[in-house]
Amino acid sequence: MIDPEIGFTSDVIRDPNRFVGRTDLIRSCMNALNSPLGLIAVYGKRGVGKSSLLRQIQQMALGDYTLARQAGLDHEIPKNTRKYLTVYYACDSMISDGATLLTRMCNDQNEEDGLLRLVPNDGKELTEFTRSQEVHGGADLKVVSWGTKGVESSKYARVVSGDIVQTFRNFTSAIVTHQVKKLMGRDALLVLLDEFDVIPNKNGLGSLIKSLSTADLKFGISGIGHDLHDLIQDHASVERLLEQGAIHVKPMAEFETQGILNRAEQLFKGHLTFVPAVKKEIARISEGYPYFTQLLGKECVLKVNNKRTTEVSEVIFQEVLDDIKTGKSFPTLERTYQRAIGNSTDRQILLHLLAEQPEENTIFNEDVGRVFLKKVRKEAEDLSIQYVDQILPRLLNGAFGPTLVRVPERPGIYEFVNPVFRLYVRLRHF
Repeated sequence: MIDPEIGFTSDVIRDPNRFVGRTDLIRSCMNALNSPLGLIAVYGKRGVGKSSLLRQIQQMALGDYTLARQAGLDHEIPKNTRKYLTVYYACDSMISDGATLLTRMCNDQNEEDGLLRLVPNDGKELTEFTRSQEVHGGADLKVVSWGTKGVESSKYARVVSGDIVQTFRNFTSAIVTHQVKKLMGRDALLVLLDEFDVIPNKNGLGSLIKSLSTADLKFGISGIGHDLHDLIQDHASVERLLEQGAIHVKPMAEFETQGILNRAEQLFKGHLTFVPAVKKEIARISEGYPYFTQLLGKECVLKVNNKRTTEVSEVIFQEVLDDIKTGKSFPTLERTYQRAIGNSTDRQILLHLLAEQPEENTIFNEDVGRVFLKKVRKEAEDLSIQYVDQILPRLLNGAFGPTLVRVPERPGIYEFVNPVFRLYVRLRHF
């Protein structure tokens, strides 16, 4: 039995040896990291690999440029790279605003990524550790023990009761002074905020990031594209911070998508192979979304195990597609599909008509796919669906997804909330 996780994963990719392609983005990340000032903003649609890229930024921030060397960028790596200590925090939907985010970070006891682990403390034992599997990987700090028995703990950073912003300032200032400069001899502290888009109220965050950003403290965020507009709207001068640090993650080219499958074959060490035609078809179906490629790859491994073979042939892959068409694979996407359509056949057909519509690109963000309701009305009428406007609202209702969101530019324009779900609908039979 072959373990699918050896070559494919739906989790964030941390190991640079599993990261594929994205040469231009890696170059942009290097430039942003080695700029003394500025905000790093990784943005794009869901499923394009933003979180994985943010983890690679963290790896390079520690001085491990394995990824850049694998991409053939050795000559572009600065002679004296800026090195950081790093904090990584993944936001969640329970964080209501900026103050809640700072409170969470100031109390996060994650031993490898948390802010609190770096706050100076007499009773806390820290040690260096390597995040990468590479022996020469960049070293970071992690907590070995949060407190030694018999030692009275005293933080060098003051907690200001009722003022979380000042507490955060005190914490980061103490970290820069005692850990970044004295203990580790690094250039700065890098605070990375993933899933930034889930915070509903970002008022004040742009202003706060602008006021805190210095040569000793740098921020990096990852989120859906419109969050950049939210930050800039909050504080106009944030735009200047983004001059070198705005990194737009777009869908991958087909040859890069096939590279994911090639890398998987290497990781499986000959125990699993894909015929070239299947690689090409997976790349075409995935449309540049690496998350969907990983999902398809895992399904292929499961099918190969079931058939007791080691090759993903065209016959095997067709069986994988047949399972997807009937809803047997990808239970999370299937639940989303069933929630969206309810028990309405007409709504199911409308969803498929919208998913099949060729994506429209805007002049601002070339990967933002729009769908137009007026373009499917005629097809819907031909299929005896007369009341499109009555069955559409469920697709926009947050209680059932939502599947679509309105684009405010003009009436009748929508966008799929999750592009990967759109790809699934195209494969799903109705």
